[in-house]
Amino acid sequence: MVGGLVWRLVPMGLPGFFLNYGGGVLWGAMVLLIVGAATDDMRWWLAPVVAASIALAAELFRLYHAPTLDAFRATLAGALLLGRIFNPWNIVAYWLGVALALPLHLAIRRMR
Repeated sequence: MVGGLVWRLVPMGLPGFFLNYGGGVLWGAMVLLIVGAATDDMRWWLAPVVAASIALAAELFRLYHAPTLDAFRATLAGALLLGRIFNPWNIVAYWLGVALALPLHLAIRRMR
C-alpha cells in the first residue's frame, strides 16, 4: 500500500503511462498477495483467479454512480480508494500485477 501511495503522490518524474498504470500493477500484486495470505489452504490457482475477479469488480464498481459516492470520489481519499472514472486499461494493469506477483505468491506457498 505504501508503494502505491508513493507511486501516486510523490513526484518522481515518471512518464504519464507509467504513472497512470504503475499504481494499478502494484495494486493488482497487492490484492493477490493479500488473497494468497488469507487463503493459504486454497489450490494454487484459485488465489490469482479470486484476485483478478476482485480487481475486475473494483473497476466495474466505478460504473455505479450515486451523488454521495461521486462526492466522495471527488476527494483525494475517494480517488485513491475508489478511483474516479472507469477505464478498461486499469483492468489490464491490475491483471498484469496479479500475473507479475504470481511467482512470488507461489514461492511463499512453497516455503510454508
